[in-house]
Amino acid sequence: MKKLSLLWVTTMLYAACGQEKSAYDGQKVHGKVNRDQAQLIYEKSKDLPNGAEIAIAMIRNGKVGYYGITRENDTIVSTNNFRRVFEIGSITKIFTGTLLADFVIEDKINLEDNINQYLDFPLKNGSEVSFLQLATHTSGLPRVPISLNSPDLSLENPYKDFGEEELKAYLSNDLELSEHKGEKSEYSNLGVGLLGYVLGVIGNRTYEELLQTEIFQRYEMINSTTNRQEIINGLVLGLDDTGKTVLNWDMSVLMGAGGILSTTEDLSRFTLAHFNNRNKELKLTRQPFFKIDDKVSMGLAWAIITTEKENQWLWHNGGTGGYTSSIIVNTRAKNGVIILSNISALGKLSANITDLCPEIMNTLE
Repeated sequence: MKKLSLLWVTTMLYAACGQEKSAYDGQKVHGKVNRDQAQLIYEKSKDLPNGAEIAIAMIRNGKVGYYGITRENDTIVSTNNFRRVFEIGSITKIFTGTLLADFVIEDKINLEDNINQYLDFPLKNGSEVSFLQLATHTSGLPRVPISLNSPDLSLENPYKDFGEEELKAYLSNDLELSEHKGEKSEYSNLGVGLLGYVLGVIGNRTYEELLQTEIFQRYEMINSTTNRQEIINGLVLGLDDTGKTVLNWDMSVLMGAGGILSTTEDLSRFTLAHFNNRNKELKLTRQPFFKIDDKVSMGLAWAIITTEKENQWLWHNGGTGGYTSSIIVNTRAKNGVIILSNISALGKLSANITDLCPEIMNTLE
């Protein structure tokens, strides 16, 4: 691939600063990417395949700047993509945690309640699991159901055929909880997917309907959905490491674990809402409910990180077969970084995206 000069890329990024604006009112704000930020973006994007696209939002002191790049003909080109749609993968989990917090604020459930009373089938061996355990990954549930953990499973669209009946059958007949249940946080797509399912049962609405009424409409996230057909015209196609287009993922009954599609503009609006403590459900998601070690705790799906500089970051990454994403938020400083890309989380290049997010965040702090 053609190697591009850092000076050229810096110039390109400065030219892209006309995309900067407040995520709410469209008002332009001042500021450009600095040399350190330009170098970071260049280093992480210079080896991506043609067709690769990265959308970045940098939030500093509550003001949002949008930056977009794509690879065309072995060249990095600036692009106006803050309203382009990507699969956000497991960043979806923070929205499932937000729905849970909303149910708690509205006194529909308590965090310590067990989900069992809301299910029309028993969990194997009379096992009990609470809402809080699902949201903090302390439920003892495995990362995925056993049928999705087979070495023979195709990763082109692995969750597509795991529907409600498969979920019920697994939990009733095959469920085995970790011996560390309630004592250790062990990441579980199944757990947060189950949480989204149960909230839909309680609310008598689909997961999509809950998102739209309780979060997306409230925070003006007009291009966010779990229904791919709703945003198909703005969708960036996912790629593997070679630049080949891959299938989108259908999360089926585990939608709450990774099924949202969104934009950097919409995720910036959601981030800015976290800076307002009157949004009680968002404030609840940021509380440390489970301590992993001296530097890391779990909120409601958020990882809460204390950095070497004693800043407190809310952090979540996401990935599917054709996309990698990352979000970090510091509510005290009103800073944040959101990165969406069409780089597969199954390949080696996904680390370029997940590494870039904290590196840019450090330049803001």
